[in-house]
Amino acid sequence: MTTHMTTYTQIDSPIGQLLLVADEAGLRRIDFVDGRHPARPEATWESDPAPLRETVRQLEAYFAGKLESFDLRLEPEGTSFQLAVWKRLCEIPYGKTISYGELARRIGNPNASRAVGLANGSNPIPIVIPCHRVIGSNGKLTGYGGGLPIKEKLLALERRQLRLL
Repeated sequence: MTTHMTTYTQIDSPIGQLLLVADEAGLRRIDFVDGRHPARPEATWESDPAPLRETVRQLEAYFAGKLESFDLRLEPEGTSFQLAVWKRLCEIPYGKTISYGELARRIGNPNASRAVGLANGSNPIPIVIPCHRVIGSNGKLTGYGGGLPIKEKLLALERRQLRLL
């Protein structure tokens, strides 16, 4: 059995400290260090910013309003249903939002808006996989791993109503 070396780095961002995690396959996670579920590196991970330089560069460009589409190798871990939801999230254009019901329709299961919401909430690579672009059918913001104020900031940034850098 081959073991992959998991590396991580922490960065300061306009929405708080982020923990970035990757291995040879690609970016695995972006965690909010001070989010609802505070993130800490695991003991088996190696602190090494080098493999995550491109991720950091693209995140900085995104926060500066200069990048609308990420080009990174992503390797989120999840069920086949979660992976299908996360793939569809990547198809939501920058600056646009859709409802959970619409996302359920896009994955071919219009009655699965609750399951879509759960998959959306367990997205391990927020910002890059833009789960913040999914809102309630009434147009209201609903849960976000980093908290609703961060979701609000990301959407305002994408609507060019806010500058983060």
